[in-house]
Amino acid sequence: MGIVVGTVVATRKEAELEGLKLLVVRACDFDGKPTGASVVAADAVGAGIGEVVLYAAGSSARQTKVTQNRPVDATIMAIVDTVEIDGARRYVKG
Repeated sequence: MGIVVGTVVATRKEAELEGLKLLVVRACDFDGKPTGASVVAADAVGAGIGEVVLYAAGSSARQTKVTQNRPVDATIMAIVDTVEIDGARRYVKG
């Protein structure tokens, strides 16, 4: 999981990246609090700043319809609504 903390704009880029929205995602814990390093991820679901998301890295990042066969190493694949662990809600989208 991660939280979207910024955007990346690149006017000159590889043609295969045309049309992709690039977002900065910082790793977060199950409570939605930032915990680690940031990555630039292609957005496959329309995420926005401040949203908690699920993202895939490595070869798995190229397995969405939006990123298939594109040179990306991280992709946002879901926007998190809630996280529940052992019956307790740890995160609820606000």
